[in-house]
Amino acid sequence: MRTLDTHALQMFVAVAQCLNFRQAAEQLHMTQPPLSRAVRQLEERLGVKLFERDTQHVALTPAAAELLPRALRILSLLDEAEQALQARQPAMRLRLGMTSSMESDLYRAFTDGIPAALAGGALETVFDSSPRLVARLRARRLDAAIIALPTKTFDLPVQPLGKQPTLVALSSRHPLAKRRSLSLADLQDQPVYWFERARQPAFFDHSHAVFRKHGFAPRFLLEPQDHHVLLSDVAAGKGIALLPTSFAAISRTGVAYRKLKEGDELAAGLGLIVADGHPAEALLRRLAAETLG
Repeated sequence: MRTLDTHALQMFVAVAQCLNFRQAAEQLHMTQPPLSRAVRQLEERLGVKLFERDTQHVALTPAAAELLPRALRILSLLDEAEQALQARQPAMRLRLGMTSSMESDLYRAFTDGIPAALAGGALETVFDSSPRLVARLRARRLDAAIIALPTKTFDLPVQPLGKQPTLVALSSRHPLAKRRSLSLADLQDQPVYWFERARQPAFFDHSHAVFRKHGFAPRFLLEPQDHHVLLSDVAAGKGIALLPTSFAAISRTGVAYRKLKEGDELAAGLGLIVADGHPAEALLRRLAAETLG
């Protein structure tokens, strides 16, 4: 008899406990046909019938009733062994930087998924400009960082993630707020908040190349680094802001968000950089692709 694998035992146990293939498939996060096929293969491997089934009912055969407690014991022992080995491993520390160019809620799903993989270790987070995050990581003062792209990363490999098109944030009392979408030409005569080049040189240069392409040369105002101060000024009608779409999640009285026709051209990308050899690298790359990709 060939060796049984734990996955086959898990599927058998799910069906045996639910006595319903559909419910067992849902519990295992799979569809019913491959589950039924796996059970048939297990029966062929063991040389016994495990379930009596028709269109209405599923029942255990005597062989299944004998196998079930043993399968549960095997799976329990494997789980105990895994937990014991994990307990012996030192707690992992992760120092994570995230670009302050984006609204912080954008990272929530990503950061929420990290602690379970740290074996009780600490997650330390910091928000800063992307160039400063890169400098910290190169100096080994960070283990990983989510940065805005484009950003010069020198020798650090970057995993590209999703993009954040630019939108317009303006006072809800502004006449332009009556429109569903706006173009750069519509904003030509408006005071526009924009960040200083030192905060994000590569993206600053990219954006101004797009501005020149469209002949966009408004009166720029220095953008406050605190996003809440910026939106307060926008609500007061002091100027218009061009921001990543993640900011639309911030509901603030007096601020309206509108689509920008050139928003994709001004999109800021996101990228993950991880210190070489960090034990959480594979997890971070998978989690970032799932939540920020």
